[in-house]
This record gives sequence, C-alpha cells and structure tokens, in this order.
Amino acid sequence: VNIPTVETFGQQVLHPKVEELIDLATELRQEGFNMVVDLTAVDYSSFPTRTDLPENVKPERFEVVISMINHQTRERLRLRVQIQEENPVVPSLFDLYPGTESMEREVFDMFGINFSDHPDLTRILMPEDWVGHPLRKDFSVGQIPVQFKASKAKR
Repeated sequence: VNIPTVETFGQQVLHPKVEELIDLATELRQEGFNMVVDLTAVDYSSFPTRTDLPENVKPERFEVVISMINHQTRERLRLRVQIQEENPVVPSLFDLYPGTESMEREVFDMFGINFSDHPDLTRILMPEDWVGHPLRKDFSVGQIPVQFKASKAKR
C-alpha cells in the first residue's frame, strides 16, 4: 500500500486512509512498533484551508493522531488519519494495541469520533448523561457546572 508519508522534525508522519489503518498498524506492529504512545484527535473546523497535508490527502474536519514507538530501534512515528464529519468512525486499534482502550474512549467522549469494534466505547471523563462532545469547536462554551467522574481510588 502506498501511504503518503512526510518527515516532520525528523519523525516520519504517515497519512493512511481510514480503510488502510488496520492493515498499516498490523504491518507496523510486525516491524517492531509495539507501543502506541498516544492516540488523540483534532477538530480542524476552524482551519478549513490548512496546508499541512501531502497534496494527495484530502483534509477533513477531524483527524485522529496516533504516535507509535519501536523500543528496539528507538524510532518514533506518527499516523494522521482524516475522519469525515458526516461519518466520524475509525477502526479500533484495541485488538493490536490493548493500551489504546482508554485513549479511544477519551477521543469518543471529547470529540464524538466512534471506534468500530471497541470493547467498551462509553464515556470516560464526562457524565453518562452529558450531551455533546466538549473538544469539538462547535461545542458552546458556557457556565455549565460539570461533575466529572470520581476516581474509585483513595487519594
């Protein structure tokens, strides 16, 4: 598969399509990228004319950003996956990288991006009855008191 790739600050950045993500992640895991360091998202609705993508990558409102590391070679790389606003769904990496479980839940909770085949795609920070996704640019900033989920651990 020919994945658009650029180098940013000495790090390879790959731009797979949503439908290429699982095959690419499987290949990268076999190549030694055995840890997802971070998985997050960006809402680019305030920047519709951005120019930071390779020319053959169509910009979308949302982007899922995945940072990986190969501990043997100490090489790091980043995946940037464009996610359509109309259908914000990306396959879960949980089966390949179980450590992504809570990261994917946070992206779902904050941005409303769904991860297909996730084992427990429920809110992780906001109350279960919360309406909306607070890190979306179209989420109204207001004077709404929020009671975040309490930790079960004693502090």
